[in-house]
Amino acid sequence: MSTMLPTAVVGGHIGFERVLAALALVALAAGVSLWQRAALEREIGVAVVRSFLQLTAIGYVIHLIFDSRSLLFVVALLGVMVAFGALTARRRARDLPGALPDLAAALAASAALTLGAVLALGIFPADARALVPVGGMVVGNAMTAAAVALDRLAAELRAERARIEARLALGAPATLALRPALRVALRAGMIPLVDSTKTTGLIFFPGTMVGMLVAGAEPLDAIRLQLILLYLLLGAVATSALLALVLVRRRLVEPGERIRELA
Repeated sequence: MSTMLPTAVVGGHIGFERVLAALALVALAAGVSLWQRAALEREIGVAVVRSFLQLTAIGYVIHLIFDSRSLLFVVALLGVMVAFGALTARRRARDLPGALPDLAAALAASAALTLGAVLALGIFPADARALVPVGGMVVGNAMTAAAVALDRLAAELRAERARIEARLALGAPATLALRPALRVALRAGMIPLVDSTKTTGLIFFPGTMVGMLVAGAEPLDAIRLQLILLYLLLGAVATSALLALVLVRRRLVEPGERIRELA
């Protein structure tokens, strides 16, 4: 979900001293991890350094893409997003066989389907300034949904192994025996965005709408754009989670209708 916040909210120019001041909250997060022995201090440090380097690099890249107005650069950027998204999601699905290419295929198909639909329906123009931020939101949310779905699938396969084997013993095909686990995994991947969509405007204030209102846009315009993004992301999340599960499922079934043991 977008967290766009105009610089007017924070008083114009944002210097590095403000970024350094914000690190106090990072220290708080690391302190909580250390206090509770969650062993996340190293990951928090890596996340801070990576976010600085990645945002610095991508900020200049997006600026160049906006100046060039080339859709080829937009497609290349989305391809890089999909590749890194698949690699990141793979960490949650490392126990599932061949998950990396399946995740890449699911993210690419989800982005192509949803962005192609909004272009075909005339919702957004074929312009870099529209496709880059929307594509980033689509790939990011699709990545999270697919990763959570596959992580839950691995957990279900371990917890429900006996029931799955019982269904196979009773003559059910492997795809039917795996269906309850896939259904639970799909729900797990979709529920976070569904819940945030249900609470939008009550608990969660979406950044795109708030940013447009602060920038002086008409309320109805801001509301309509946010609704479009919410509905777009729901479609992307459902598509990516379902495709990732279906693609991984075929790798779980061995000859003779047997289910592979997880790593």
